[in-house]
Amino acid sequence: MAQNLDVEGVPLPARNHDYIIQLFIMNRSVVLLTTLLSFGSLPLFAQFHTMRIPQPSNFVQETQRLAVTDITITYHSPAVRERDVWNDGTIPQNGDPIPWRAGANMNTTIAFSTDVLINGEALAAGTYGFHVIPRGDTFTLMFAHNNNQWGSYYLNVEEDVTLQVDVDAEECTFSEKLDYEFFPSGEDAMIVGLEWAERRLPFTVSVDLNETVLNSFRSELRGINTYRWQAWNDAARWCLNHDANLEEALAWANRSIEGGYGGFAADMNITNLSTKVELLTRLGQTAEIDPTIDQMMALSLSAYETNSLSRLLLNMGRYQATVDACSKALVAEPNTWFLQLNQGIALYFLSDTKQALTLVKQAQENGPERFQERLKEIEGEIADGSYKLPGQ
Repeated sequence: MAQNLDVEGVPLPARNHDYIIQLFIMNRSVVLLTTLLSFGSLPLFAQFHTMRIPQPSNFVQETQRLAVTDITITYHSPAVRERDVWNDGTIPQNGDPIPWRAGANMNTTIAFSTDVLINGEALAAGTYGFHVIPRGDTFTLMFAHNNNQWGSYYLNVEEDVTLQVDVDAEECTFSEKLDYEFFPSGEDAMIVGLEWAERRLPFTVSVDLNETVLNSFRSELRGINTYRWQAWNDAARWCLNHDANLEEALAWANRSIEGGYGGFAADMNITNLSTKVELLTRLGQTAEIDPTIDQMMALSLSAYETNSLSRLLLNMGRYQATVDACSKALVAEPNTWFLQLNQGIALYFLSDTKQALTLVKQAQENGPERFQERLKEIEGEIADGSYKLPGQ
């Protein structure tokens, strides 16, 4: 009777039972490993990597700021390459329209740093996948909260999309590479256009200007800007220029002047005092105006700073104060033509036409050539009594 031998030629009964099992497992492992090496090695060497390799559809990221709102679009830009991209199936428009990734590779994303309106429809701050469904010359633009998809292939329109808006295509200058253009249309609105070949898909991004700007100011003024008088003053000045939030703006102007805790970073100067005076005037808080003007008059000012002060006083109708401010500065800088002009204008409104004309003539003698024509016009207007301040 033939003996059963193992692979090493040793009779099986001579082997320990556990050893036989281990040997069997080892042999099976060798076979499995050989199979993997034979058939599975290619995928192991084809793994994705993080090297930056030039791509036909280059990566693009661009940001535009609308007021204080950052709009950032991230996409890959394919080329036309002599194709009829809008009609040959490059963009999935034939048959039942399906979403298109509005670029190449990963889905295009668009991020808003504050809440916005898209064609008048509310959209919260955040990053959205941007997809397009073509429908002839009308396109449905979709903003998807699920923003990390590869292309649009797995977009669930019902569950992934936060907002949809329909837009009509426009003709544009031919663009070989797909790109996004930004067209400001006001302080609070901007038109964004996807452009490829000869077609543009435009949509409007707008913001609640006062709400977004003021919330941004309040946040930034609690950070490093809390120690900078310019930041408090500029925030107050923005409110003044937009006739918004004036009471809080006055507090910001005072903070610029007086500083923070214990007066830290205080800086009283002609710039923030002027802002305060204009806010007090706009708010009708007249009792504080004269004391603030007195603070301004007491400052040691350069000729240029005195120019700012005297123009403010002229516009307020404080003509004698204008004369006094200019006289003080002209002692140190006697041939400063713009101070001579401002003092002359103030004297004109104080009915001293003769002295006014003398000062305007001196301003002509000392002034730059580019201002001579206007200075002569002012002289004539003062002489015939027709001069008016700008805006009067």
